[in-house]
Amino acid sequence: MEDNELGRLPHACALKLQAVYGTLKSAELKAADFLVANPGLVHKLTIVDYAKRAGCSEATIVRLSKRLSYEGFPELKADFALVAPDDTLLEYRGLKVDDDPAVAMKKVFESTAQAIMDTANAIDPVAYSAALDALCSAGTIMFSGVGDAAIVAQEGYLRWLRIGHPVVFSVDHDIQLILASKLKKGDALLAVSHSGQTKSQLAVVREAERAGATVIAITNFPLSQLAKRASCILQTAVFTAYVSGEVMSKRIAELCVVESLFVNFMMRKGEPYLSNLAASNEVIKQNKM
Repeated sequence: MEDNELGRLPHACALKLQAVYGTLKSAELKAADFLVANPGLVHKLTIVDYAKRAGCSEATIVRLSKRLSYEGFPELKADFALVAPDDTLLEYRGLKVDDDPAVAMKKVFESTAQAIMDTANAIDPVAYSAALDALCSAGTIMFSGVGDAAIVAQEGYLRWLRIGHPVVFSVDHDIQLILASKLKKGDALLAVSHSGQTKSQLAVVREAERAGATVIAITNFPLSQLAKRASCILQTAVFTAYVSGEVMSKRIAELCVVESLFVNFMMRKGEPYLSNLAASNEVIKQNKM
């Protein structure tokens, strides 16, 4: 199940399906996969036709509808009938070629704000608490990301660097592997990957695992390879129109996750980190006019 496929579903349905997909039974998976692959067709089908095409029973479709928070199949159909044709521009749903610049700007802002709030609601509090515990007890924290995910990782690195906590980061893959291999039991790796399927990122994770470090994943997909290898999964909830998914909103959501962890880290640890942060802020004032 890819993010570009989820992006074609009604928004609330996409969020719910992402949350329950990994718990669906085999028959329910058939019904769900058909739903994802044919969002523009579902509202035209009877429950009998749906069952035949999906290869499952009518009862299974009713169960799936309820698991997606609908009262039943008729309500699911009605919701899908409201899905607009896929006439999006770039990666933003609802953005059209003839939109006024101010309207386009507003849609980008609204999409990003939605992604942030959806992510706040999607993150499992238990997993978040476990990730915070791992960071607070870590001797060394490593941040890792590839491509524009590296921007998020670097921002985390800079946050902890300013407070004087042992932290490592690199954009070079070879150096990432070396750094990960030098981690120790009790250290933590925070890996950022929207898809959770980036090969070079997974290689870094494997090295960190061999070293005994705790792996914390920030990813949009809880069934991804990264999520499966992580001790703590912090799930974002950003859906885009196309397969590349190259929207800034996914990185902004990830940055908010990192920032919230940093704030909680500082609140829990207190001194001497507060003093270190003040000292860092003071020394960089020389770069200001």
